[in-house]
Amino acid sequence: MSGITGHKPVVSDNLPTPIGPYSPGVIFDRLVFVSGQGATVPETGELAGPDVGIQTEQVFKNIAAILEAAGSSLDHVLRCGVFLADMRDFPEMNAVYERMMAGNKAARTTVQVAALPMHGLLVEIDAIAYRP
Repeated sequence: MSGITGHKPVVSDNLPTPIGPYSPGVIFDRLVFVSGQGATVPETGELAGPDVGIQTEQVFKNIAAILEAAGSSLDHVLRCGVFLADMRDFPEMNAVYERMMAGNKAARTTVQVAALPMHGLLVEIDAIAYRP
């Protein structure tokens, strides 16, 4: 990947630490690609709350921090991918999603997955946004 030009990772001291060899976000021109975010609290590294509502709110706080570090915000999200451990959590996740997105009706896909990469994680969300 070192030969690819025109993109750079999003870096900041207050971002969640990825659990693998990837960046929390990448800037390409005016676009920001946010890697799938779980409900890890950046200050502690611990999972936020036992329910999908609390976890969804933390996921959006993590996404917002990455977007802010990249010069964007939740207002500029174009698309989200939502991954749920259990589709029965959809109504609760969706209510928090709507509140956190504050009227931004970005394109979205929501799917149930067999597992997520952290014990107890109920939701993961990725995003694509633009820098105004």
